[in-house]
Amino acid sequence: MSQSVVEVDRFRMDFGATTVVRDLSFRIEPGETFGFLGSNGSGKTTTIRALLGIYAPTAGKLLVNGRTFRPGASAKAGEKQVVLGYLPEERGLYKKEPVVDTMVYFGRLKGMTPRAAAAWSMAYLERVGLAGKARQRLDKCSGGEQQKVQLGVTVMNNPELLILDEPTKGFDPVNRRLLLDIIDEQKRAGATVMMVTHHMEEVERLCDRILLLKDGVARAYGSVAEVQRQFGATTVKVACNAAELPASPNYRVLAGDGQVVEIELADTAGPAAVLAELVRAGVGVAAFSPSRRSLDSIFVEIYGEQAGYVK
Repeated sequence: MSQSVVEVDRFRMDFGATTVVRDLSFRIEPGETFGFLGSNGSGKTTTIRALLGIYAPTAGKLLVNGRTFRPGASAKAGEKQVVLGYLPEERGLYKKEPVVDTMVYFGRLKGMTPRAAAAWSMAYLERVGLAGKARQRLDKCSGGEQQKVQLGVTVMNNPELLILDEPTKGFDPVNRRLLLDIIDEQKRAGATVMMVTHHMEEVERLCDRILLLKDGVARAYGSVAEVQRQFGATTVKVACNAAELPASPNYRVLAGDGQVVEIELADTAGPAAVLAELVRAGVGVAAFSPSRRSLDSIFVEIYGEQAGYVK
């Protein structure tokens, strides 16, 4: 079994008498996209900062590629660090410098030659529609444009681990799709992605597994389908020629009008198996439409009136 890229084991973080994160454990496996989700104040940023060595944990361990991450100059001599790209919620760019100069500067910090950094930066700016603003000062760019530049700086060294805190915050649907495509490309190139987002369509499109954090405690953890099953069974609308369906331990009938019957599947039964069962029983199935509990409704159940989620 391959080593986890990220391992958090019984992590606890206290600030004075206040416990912000308690007994938190999870793993992120190589090549997956992991959704790290929660309302404001739930402990997400604290966990990320402890993982990156910015905070010292009160208890537990946080490992990247099997060892404690040491930022920059604090790494031990001869110790190979994971190539990391981190996009914090608070952006950190030199706003009085031209866009391309800023990107080249960060590229050189990441070990690129000036020529390679400039070529990469111009190609990226062309792709995200900012080539015409390459020589413009960053503070003259809109917030969304600055965010595009920040994402470019984050991914320009082909990171092995990519940690993204609200990467598409404030973007319109067109630009959100563009940036999600860029993140998806990083994953296909072999990056492991840890992403904080409040957009559930991003979770469903990109994430292999998710963790929902509330008040420093994990409330749900697993694949999207596993979390959906945890908070509600799969239901199926069956358009068929039968007035009623045969009894089965694999489902129960919720409603029906003679043309469409709605059933709820047992935890141990999958939609494909139930469909095959109905066909074997001679039911003429014209349509079979499974649906799981939506992530939006699960989040509302967990977080109630807490702010921060966007449908």
